[in-house]
Amino acid sequence: MSSDRAAEKAAFLAANGLGDARRERLAGDASTRLYERLHRAGKPSLIFMDQPPNAETAPCPPDATPDQRRALGYNASARLAAGRVEAFVACATYLHGRGLSAPEVVAADAPAGLAVLEDLGDDLYARLIEAGGDETPLYDGAIDALVHLHAEPPLAKLVGPGAEWPLLVYDDLALQTGGLMFLEWWPKYAGQPPFSAEAVTEWETLWAPIRARGVAGAEVFCHRDYHAENLIWLPDRPGIRKVGLLDFQDALRAHPAWDLSMLLHDGRRDVSPERETASLERYLAARPQVDRERFLADYYGLGAMNSARILFIFARQVAGFGRPRYAAFMPRMWRYLDRCLEAPELAPIKAWFARNVVREPRA
Repeated sequence: MSSDRAAEKAAFLAANGLGDARRERLAGDASTRLYERLHRAGKPSLIFMDQPPNAETAPCPPDATPDQRRALGYNASARLAAGRVEAFVACATYLHGRGLSAPEVVAADAPAGLAVLEDLGDDLYARLIEAGGDETPLYDGAIDALVHLHAEPPLAKLVGPGAEWPLLVYDDLALQTGGLMFLEWWPKYAGQPPFSAEAVTEWETLWAPIRARGVAGAEVFCHRDYHAENLIWLPDRPGIRKVGLLDFQDALRAHPAWDLSMLLHDGRRDVSPERETASLERYLAARPQVDRERFLADYYGLGAMNSARILFIFARQVAGFGRPRYAAFMPRMWRYLDRCLEAPELAPIKAWFARNVVREPRA
């Protein structure tokens, strides 16, 4: 971190009455964000978010054409927020307004990429389950929070303290981008030749109708990264507020199956078929107005697409960024993908993988 950035951060904290807080650096992830815990004498700790505004390629302008988005880069094509603090602040405010436990925004300077947030603690779902905790109430709570969030259409523009952010649709190009990146990065990871032109053309033909169903069903606020590493258990809070939400700045308006796939096709921990089935049944029972057969068809189709997207992300982490630990997640994602591809209507896609992706690097 440059001395200028360090001084900017210190000045921001001082201006918000936090200059005397003891700062504890927290472990990072694969993003460009940095986090610190602020310890204050006699008061609850807070979280300090540092997201340099120019650390990533530009996010998607709301009126950009597909060609303009492709020219801007991956974030614009996939409609990712590029880590922008204004996206986090606006989404957090929206979620708070829906009665959910997103971190309260204590202070923010969105243009500077700085924010101070409520500290929801360290009881991530993933850590509690690893320590032997019962996963059932956690997953039931996560499903109930989604049911609540999906009960009404979201706003087109989200507004928070000193920030606003458009809630764009998870559209065809955004859905297509992850698949195209799989085609690019899986061969690099697996050491196999690039996919043939015929295989690429067939890929597009097979996935296009699934993407169309995803766009047609884009009717709810989609967290987009809804899994056990981004959910915190808050047992002392009532009802759906027991589920603390993190890392939602990439939110879009999307098909309700997408966040279910993120939760139940979790790249960092095994979710059993039994847990998947129980969670899907809980969700569908709570939303009797949903066409069950059609919803499950969309869930497995978008779940397969999501699994391929996550495989590209992990492949790029290994082959592109030199982070070999992500290779350990690959077999799990292939198991989820295979599980989705058991749906009869996805048999042609299952056959595509059988013809074009060798089995050995999946293990």
